[in-house]
Amino acid sequence: MQLHEITGYIENIYLFEDNGKLMLLDGCSRADVDTVCHYITETLSLPLTTLKLIVVTHMHPDHAGGAKRLQNRTGARIACHPKAPLWYRGVSGRTAHAIDVALTWWVADKLGKARCHIWYKPYFQPDISLCDNEALPEFEDWQVIYTPGHTDHDISLLHKPTHKMYVADLIVSVKKRLTFPYPVCHPNQYKGSLQRVQQLAPSTIFCAHVKPLNAEEINFPRLIAQAPRRPINHWHASKMRLTRAFSR
Repeated sequence: MQLHEITGYIENIYLFEDNGKLMLLDGCSRADVDTVCHYITETLSLPLTTLKLIVVTHMHPDHAGGAKRLQNRTGARIACHPKAPLWYRGVSGRTAHAIDVALTWWVADKLGKARCHIWYKPYFQPDISLCDNEALPEFEDWQVIYTPGHTDHDISLLHKPTHKMYVADLIVSVKKRLTFPYPVCHPNQYKGSLQRVQQLAPSTIFCAHVKPLNAEEINFPRLIAQAPRRPINHWHASKMRLTRAFSR
């Protein structure tokens, strides 16, 4: 398996190469489009049309923001879970999208990165819908694993021959300690997703914001025990602030 790792704006970008075809394991951010294209043409010395598939694991700016622009440049197809295009729908969805873009800039600032143009349309019509346990088209060695909790539509990708797995934002690191991401919109589903990955026992786990991890580096029981019991997201935080303000 040839899995190329590219340093992105705020995330790790993974590009899979197999028999002259490329697959992007996540849609990255708008700020990463030139970086990915340059890597394909200059580092790999391949035409942009070699990129055949762009997987969007979920709709947040650093995972979906570059997908359409990359598609326009390469002709690759975009694949995601059926629920993904609905995530930012309506007034509340557009508000959440604006907040998520602002949070991306906040993370970039913490990483010492300059503020880049990362705004993108918060919806698109995918070419392919990916459901649990399906094989990826043109890359049949990869299996879709539905891992909701962070959002209602997160997917992870399991490379069956090597038993290596990309889990996107399922696990992050805060102060050098593995923990749950922000937000966690569906706590019970999130714990179930951790349990499923634990049961699959991948040999290596690739994350969007953590270096590649061996199975023994991850204390799944601790992660599951410390996972939130209530939603942790923009709306819940705002509701709690209002509740405290009116209860005084």
